[in-house]
Amino acid sequence: MSTSASVTTTTMSDKQRRIARFLEEHAGTQTYFKSRLIGDELDMSAKEVGANMRAVREASALTIEKWGYSSGTTWKVTA
Repeated sequence: MSTSASVTTTTMSDKQRRIARFLEEHAGTQTYFKSRLIGDELDMSAKEVGANMRAVREASALTIEKWGYSSGTTWKVTA
């Protein structure tokens, strides 16, 4: 883990770190993520994921954009 990543993750809550870790692990094979599916994987609601995504976007090295809203929010994630 790089120094900037460890500094970054210390400013995030546990939920935010879990979301960031999930996205970092899967961003290489997947670009678009639905809040509902992230929540299902992490035992959170889609609303919890969405509420924490801004902090994850600001504190992680990932590029995260709100992409779509049909049947729930979709996030475009690039590493």
